[in-house]
Amino acid sequence: MTLPFLGPLLHEGKAKRVYATDHPDRVAVEFKDDATAFNAQKRASLAGKGEMNCRISALVFERLAARGVPTHYLGVEGPNWMVVRAVRIVPVEVVVRNIAAGSLCRQLPIEVGTRLDPPLLDLYYKDDALGDPLLTEARLERLGLLTSPQRQRLGELAFAINAELCALFAEADLELVDFKVELGFTGVGELVLADEISPDTCRLWDRRVSDASDRILDKDRFRQDLGGVVEAYGEVLKRVQGVCPEPRVYR
Repeated sequence: MTLPFLGPLLHEGKAKRVYATDHPDRVAVEFKDDATAFNAQKRASLAGKGEMNCRISALVFERLAARGVPTHYLGVEGPNWMVVRAVRIVPVEVVVRNIAAGSLCRQLPIEVGTRLDPPLLDLYYKDDALGDPLLTEARLERLGLLTSPQRQRLGELAFAINAELCALFAEADLELVDFKVELGFTGVGELVLADEISPDTCRLWDRRVSDASDRILDKDRFRQDLGGVVEAYGEVLKRVQGVCPEPRVYR
């Protein structure tokens, strides 16, 4: 599908392509079917994944915006296209953890499934060549990526997003284990949620299932070779659609 207002390709990442549009402050994002893990060392193409992630992200962005969380989202355009405000992405991966899982349990003596109260905020420097290293406050200050007020705002926004996501997914009988987001500055300097919110970026467990493997409805199914990745993403989409109105169309 080609959008009539589409401009040149600006950037291609692991899971999305970003294009200019006929509006200088707006870009179009195409969600791809590509799946990657372990810093793109593992790759696959999963039919329908891009469309599902686009729709899930749109539903979640609209829910968050309705609850006062600022985002770059403007609307969907076709099955796997989204139009968003152009932002300057902060090169910091923001991770909020509600339950111990993944790398946290490999790095610290904490068992998988341990609830973290309060939630844990981890920041990582976005650089594939360096392996996205964990940032301490001193390292963040040394890199000069954020001013002190901006760092405070980042933390406030991350926890606000977490609270709203936990509530949304709970309505869908899903447990939000952890998630990673990207934030960016608009042209007027507002820090907003960007990128996507999907099973690619969230660990989601099915509250209706007790088995430790069967309950996984996110990218861990791909990482761990559990199979049923597309089916899991489809289940998340179905449940989110059940608690959120249909996303608005950009044009």
